Amino acid sequence: MIAVDTNVLVYSHRKDSPWHDVARECIKEVAEDQRAWAIPWPCIHEFLAIVTHPRIFKRPTPVANAVDQVAAWMDSPSLVLLSESEGYWSQLARVVGSSRVRGPQLHDARIAALCLHHGVDRLWTADRDFGRFPDLSTENPLVN
Repeated sequence: MIAVDTNVLVYSHRKDSPWHDVARECIKEVAEDQRAWAIPWPCIHEFLAIVTHPRIFKRPTPVANAVDQVAAWMDSPSLVLLSESEGYWSQLARVVGSSRVRGPQLHDARIAALCLHHGVDRLWTADRDFGRFPDLSTENPLVN
């Protein structure tokens, strides 16, 4: 199962992103496939925070439009939303302990732990910081 990180979601949504077309095509491909794909809940929260932020974008996405975008992704029958469940804590503790992350890096550790906890095969991300988590396979679908 492929999971999608926040940055790929943002690029697929924001038409002003130089990676919009390729990111949009990647999301369309997994969303229309019958195989399961995933978005970790923290990535949805972060997506909403980023695209609606007036300090990040001159013309931020209106909140209603951002919510509609998330709803459209959730319409994909093969989407799995990754959340904390029984056994997650031990996975997070392992990821944090082995990577020695701290402070804001814990956000990425949370996403990595969620992916590992749910058996994700690969995380699509443009963020090289996920290299801190060697047990999680990552791929930047924007450059392949």
